[in-house]
Amino acid sequence: MSEVKISAEPRTEFGKGGARRTRRAGKVPAVLYGHGEKPKHIALPAREFAAAIRKGGANQLFAIEVSDGTQVLALPKAIQRDPIRDSFEHVDLLLVRRGEKVTVEVPVQLTGEAARDTLIVHDHDTLSVTADATKVPDHLEASIEGLEAGSQVTAADVELPAGVELVADAEQTVASVTAAPTAEQLEATLPEVETPATEAEEAAETAEGAEAPAAEGEQSTEAKTEA
Repeated sequence: MSEVKISAEPRTEFGKGGARRTRRAGKVPAVLYGHGEKPKHIALPAREFAAAIRKGGANQLFAIEVSDGTQVLALPKAIQRDPIRDSFEHVDLLLVRRGEKVTVEVPVQLTGEAARDTLIVHDHDTLSVTADATKVPDHLEASIEGLEAGSQVTAADVELPAGVELVADAEQTVASVTAAPTAEQLEATLPEVETPATEAEEAAETAEGAEAPAAEGEQSTEAKTEA
């Protein structure tokens, strides 16, 4: 994964109020830490940061140039998002060096198609691996091609690029293949719903109810006349 150059500014305001003002200015509050150095609070341009994450994923490597002259390489360690606004609230960035090994969570993509009449359950969509900080893959791949119901894909089945080593348990289930339910099984799980009466039926019931008293009245009148 190629690194993305991004500018930053030192951040002097902290706390919730300072963070809100930073975001209103179109920037993302962030902190740089690692290698035993004192944490450095910075602000990143929101648009550039969001574009880089969309393209490179959560493990995008950044070459950060701070306006005070600091130049570092860093990987996102924790990203806080606003689910409603779909914006970035805060970012923790881990300082790294070229050639340094880091442990990261990398997304796993399933490739191919399983056998007919099956369903795929993606049990774990990331795997923990170690890789060169400048060569972290944006994703890993695991094939489900032709797998029958009852099959499983484990971490050991995931293809790892050169230089990438598995940290997760090799027996960890990544995906499971199950039999697709039949139409009868699906129908059996559906709740029974009473069919509502149509307007015509309701009108007919109302009319019948209204006619009944009139009929009784007519019979009573006839009886009096005969008497």
